[in-house]
Amino acid sequence: MGVDKKILVIPGDGIGQEVTAWGQKVLETIAVNYKHNFVFEEGIMGHVAIEATGNPLPDETLDKARKSDAILFGAIGHAKYDNDPTLKVRPEQGLLKIRKELGLYANLRPIKLFDELLEASSIKPEILRGADILFFRELTGDVYFGEKKRSEDRNTASDLMIYHRYEVERIARKAYEAARSRRKKLCSVDKANVLEASRLWREVVQEIAKEYPDVETEHMFIDNAAMQLVKDPKRFDVVLTANLFGDILTDEASQIAGSMGMLASASVGDSTGFYEPIHGSAHDIAGKGIANPLASILSAALMLDISFGLKTESLRVIKAVEATLKQGFRTMDIANKHTENHFVMGTDAMGAKVLENLS
Repeated sequence: MGVDKKILVIPGDGIGQEVTAWGQKVLETIAVNYKHNFVFEEGIMGHVAIEATGNPLPDETLDKARKSDAILFGAIGHAKYDNDPTLKVRPEQGLLKIRKELGLYANLRPIKLFDELLEASSIKPEILRGADILFFRELTGDVYFGEKKRSEDRNTASDLMIYHRYEVERIARKAYEAARSRRKKLCSVDKANVLEASRLWREVVQEIAKEYPDVETEHMFIDNAAMQLVKDPKRFDVVLTANLFGDILTDEASQIAGSMGMLASASVGDSTGFYEPIHGSAHDIAGKGIANPLASILSAALMLDISFGLKTESLRVIKAVEATLKQGFRTMDIANKHTENHFVMGTDAMGAKVLENLS
């Protein structure tokens, strides 16, 4: 029996507009092959929304988001904001607001290396082989949402790092539940030797751990975790951490997968799920047709699994990506110039190959 789902597509800025199209095409193909009814709407957010409406998250887009079963997102950002930190209206404000409004407090980032990409990473293959990590990054607290101040003379600034007990409890439980279905290992990352917010974090995680005696719990400081992640990534199973630390660690972990262009993510709460690649808008390559669409396609696979419960269909998408890589097809970011049987291609050609293997 097919399912009926409403999906909001927000391409966003830069390469987001190029890669999201392939995530949507994969979902459309799955709908046809498995007799599901996926209805798509489109919304704007980020720089394109500021240019069109003056608002990084227009009310119309937010209203569509609330009425959707899931959201497929591209990326936001533009160089003009990077080069002018004084601008008051910024694309990132739209992303932070939609997370807050939809209650998207848990960001899930699976870091799983396809064997075919062992040589794409700068880390030695013998260290990488077998790495399979699931990050749980808290998404609606920390310095991103704490009070921000700037002195009148503009010479002093502060960002409040703040957490409430309930915020730590709810993401910790999600992480422990996931650990139970994997290798039953959870590493909580903090900076409890220095930060009071981290001391609360560790205290709450220790309490929640008692509810999951079958899961092995480890606590690790962020600086050590950053080192261990590249030294011995196989030691990690589920990693639970705060917003700021998670932002940094998951980008670092992109080297395990070979490229940011391979990493999907899911932002979830208790209702609508938000699915996006982690690579950002990458305006330096936007419009050149060379962006890697696989992270967006794998984000669509996450949507099928997490929001819709369609595990068979999700696995089918992952297998299609794996088959494409086994056939030697690569975008520039994951190509190995020393391998003769690689076929380097652009965004659309790579997306089309995945569709061929999906069909």
